[in-house]
Amino acid sequence: MSTPLISPTFLFRFSLPCLRCETPWSAKGNALGEEFRLPSLIELDDGRPLTEVRLGWHESGLGLAIRVSGKRQAPWCRDNRLEDSDGFHLWLDTRDTHNIHRASRFCHHLVFLPSGGGHRLDAPVGEQLLLNRAREHACPIRPGVMKVRSEKRVDGYLLEAFIPGDALTGYEPTDHKKLGFFYSLTDREIGNQQLVDGSEIPFDEDPSVWATLELTK
Repeated sequence: MSTPLISPTFLFRFSLPCLRCETPWSAKGNALGEEFRLPSLIELDDGRPLTEVRLGWHESGLGLAIRVSGKRQAPWCRDNRLEDSDGFHLWLDTRDTHNIHRASRFCHHLVFLPSGGGHRLDAPVGEQLLLNRAREHACPIRPGVMKVRSEKRVDGYLLEAFIPGDALTGYEPTDHKKLGFFYSLTDREIGNQQLVDGSEIPFDEDPSVWATLELTK
């Protein structure tokens, strides 16, 4: 049997529920329980999940928590080499537009690192990256606006973040209850993992191939 050129999962358009959370961020991070865990679509391709991803929405913004396991080495992270670092990349389209192949001003590329910031390179990092070939870029997110914290674990790390709604161009959860959504975990030791297998697809710049995140209660 010949190997397919692209993953069969790209024949489908996935829509995932994102529940509303009462407290999106506090001094201890966010409290996203098991009910906020997103399905692991990589398993549809017989892949082994490398990370657990939880997302919750609030009128004030989005809460994110990822748990990476299976590691023996510390992640390699540098805040001046965001795209080369071990970390979590998140793509969001606040208008959930699937009929364009070049990003609009409502499309965002965010990256979160468990370390790599500060003088000792041990502080977590949350930054915005520009989307390649975008027709128009989202408004810049000021440094320090996104809240990020991380915890070392025996076999990996926990990374939590809060993305304020006013930092996301077009974030209006009352009127627009669907977001375009994709993610990618990058790790030099255990490998990379996308929401679905996107190795042959330009998911990092093409909003038409992203999934949908439904903001529900």
